[in-house]
Amino acid sequence: MGGIMIAEIADILIMTLFIYSLLVWFKKTRAAFVLTGILIIGAIYLLANHYHLSLTTAVLKSFFTIFLVAIVVIFQEELRHFFEQIAVWGLNRNRRHSKRVHTTRKEVEILVRSVTEFSKLRIGALIVLQGKDPIMRHLSGGHVLNGELSVPLLESLFDPHSDGHDGGVVVERGRVVLFACHLPLSKNFQKLIKGGTRHAAALGLAERSDALSLVVSEERGDISIARHGELTTFNDVGRLTQTLERFYRETAPTNEVPAWQDFFKRNYQEKVLSLLIACTLWFVLVHEASWMRKSFELPIQNFTIPSDLKIGTILPDTVEVTLGGARRAFYLVNSDSIQLNRPIHLTQQGRQTVTLHLDDFSVPQGVSVESIEPNILIIDLVQTPSE
Repeated sequence: MGGIMIAEIADILIMTLFIYSLLVWFKKTRAAFVLTGILIIGAIYLLANHYHLSLTTAVLKSFFTIFLVAIVVIFQEELRHFFEQIAVWGLNRNRRHSKRVHTTRKEVEILVRSVTEFSKLRIGALIVLQGKDPIMRHLSGGHVLNGELSVPLLESLFDPHSDGHDGGVVVERGRVVLFACHLPLSKNFQKLIKGGTRHAAALGLAERSDALSLVVSEERGDISIARHGELTTFNDVGRLTQTLERFYRETAPTNEVPAWQDFFKRNYQEKVLSLLIACTLWFVLVHEASWMRKSFELPIQNFTIPSDLKIGTILPDTVEVTLGGARRAFYLVNSDSIQLNRPIHLTQQGRQTVTLHLDDFSVPQGVSVESIEPNILIIDLVQTPSE
């Protein structure tokens, strides 16, 4: 019993983790309406399957097949990122704990001072700060540098006379690892009304990862930040500094936070919802679908006998009928719903035996007769007293 309980708990926890990952993914990709639609249709399917609505169940099964193909086509980039995160989760944890970067205020000051100077001089710039997500598969071209971050280095890289000033610079753990690289362009034109190619590139990467991109417009001198699929303009140096400091606290915190504390602080609503969904699915699909047996004590009453005879004794006068089926199939099953579907024909006086068979009983849909104890009846027919 203990082994079964452990297996059931592990089963629920694994499904909870999977559902939680999907919920967070839908949240990040702004696909909440898609998730709501899936949950509603899924609930209808479970109800239809539970109440044996064959047509509805068959149609929804076909719908899910087509819908899954559509999801893969529409969200192929997001799905790729989702499975990539699962694959590199352990690697990222080791990297963050073994090579944690204690970012100082000096690094933030270098970035703020650089982009502020670029803004004054109307020099276009695109600086990418890598977060927890891997971003290299989203980048193309570029040159490896691996130089220490500094104002003079950024100024030389974005010098309008240099060959690589139109590309992006990638900063990771306090070092400029790449320059003159190209980022994926966003197609969200509504957010790019006043932005150019640099803004589209910054937003495109922000839609695919948790990286933060600093953008300086060479036409207007505006400083913008792209992160989590949003593009925000910062004209205040204080707010810009606070945003960068908050980014570094999230991606490379200087204080070691206990893993259990960090786990419960983030996305707790999604965690609770994931656990509730997993428990509901386990109850409906596993617990209520598990096979069970239930016995009913039934009297034997369906006889046809000549009018001049009557039943003297029946041994036994009741039989135990054992039914088997999914647990949920027994919700509406009781002794009244089990009937002897063929009459027992008795034609002669005296003692006789009758053998009962499994198919002699009609039972509700979803259950079947597994045994009858005893299955042989001894019946005495006696003469009806004359008037």
